[in-house]
Amino acid sequence: MSKIKRLVIKHTRPVTEPGSSPGIIRLSETALASKINVYCYNEKELVEETADNVHELEIILDKYPEHTSWIDIQGLGDIEIYNFISKRYNIHSLVVEDITNNNQRSKLDEYEGYNFAVSRHIFINKHHEIESEQVSFILTQNTLLSFQESHNNTFKPVIERLRGGKGSIRTAGPSYMLYALTDLIIDYYFNLIYKLGDELDTIEELLYRKPNRNIMYKMQDIKRVMIMIRRAAWPERDKLNDMLRSESPLVTDYTRTFLKDAYDHCMQAVDLIESYKDVTTTLIDMNLSIISNRMNEIMKVLTIISSIFIPLTFIAGIYGMNFAYEDPITHRILKYNMPELYSPNGYIYTLIAMLLIAILQIIYFWRKGWFK
Repeated sequence: MSKIKRLVIKHTRPVTEPGSSPGIIRLSETALASKINVYCYNEKELVEETADNVHELEIILDKYPEHTSWIDIQGLGDIEIYNFISKRYNIHSLVVEDITNNNQRSKLDEYEGYNFAVSRHIFINKHHEIESEQVSFILTQNTLLSFQESHNNTFKPVIERLRGGKGSIRTAGPSYMLYALTDLIIDYYFNLIYKLGDELDTIEELLYRKPNRNIMYKMQDIKRVMIMIRRAAWPERDKLNDMLRSESPLVTDYTRTFLKDAYDHCMQAVDLIESYKDVTTTLIDMNLSIISNRMNEIMKVLTIISSIFIPLTFIAGIYGMNFAYEDPITHRILKYNMPELYSPNGYIYTLIAMLLIAILQIIYFWRKGWFK
């Protein structure tokens, strides 16, 4: 499992201006050109087509009217696609605005003849950066449309299942496909959470060996990512709960059984996020505590050294004043002006006295347990 080299969270700014009229399509300047992949399938066959424009898309859909269709649109930069789906599926302008405004939270909106759902896809890109991408879905009676911001092959595992034709993915209708894609997005949460968990294990080992400021910055980055995943997972849980409680005929009872499992997975992801977020907070506090204890040990050593040299410095300072014992002019003896200056062995006696003072202090500090 590859480690995350850099924890750089890349957000996409909303394109809607404050106070603007609702329902107006505004494409971001950074929106990618749209790629249209169409999957028409039933129990017996799967037809994969790529459409370069909406005219080719309409031909493909009209060619397989009895098949279940999944239209996967990668890139949100083609306004003709939104005009086409608005007319063909009678999609409200507010829904189209939410698709192009990629700052939506996970949700489920029910309309007459279709349901609109939004998920947040959080993943690690090729530069080992954390990205948050909006994925929108429109569920109709026989068609599922998905809209992705990037050209990443996000849904590859589901496409492989669709090609294999195993299980219920070809027979359970578009609502099951919506479940499969949503469950895949939740699985990506687990992938990222487990990677961050490995990062935390590595950081915990480093804390006991060599705590430093860079580790604290790394943990702060991980905590930011955990908060971002939590902000995506909690609304996702609410969305799944709404789908379970929905009375819309577009979501079949068969699909609801699997949605319960996806709901449990989402709750498990939320629990892991909360646990790892608490672990991150604990490690941050531990790092600060270890650094503080190391600083206290350093200050303790400096205090001991200072305590030993303070009396020695005091003695050296007194005998460094050099007041003369004899007046150099009158040659009068000044008996109170440091007669020790003329002691034959004064230098040796002073050094011995200073050494004894230092030894007594060291013994005292040792008995107090300062050297432990």
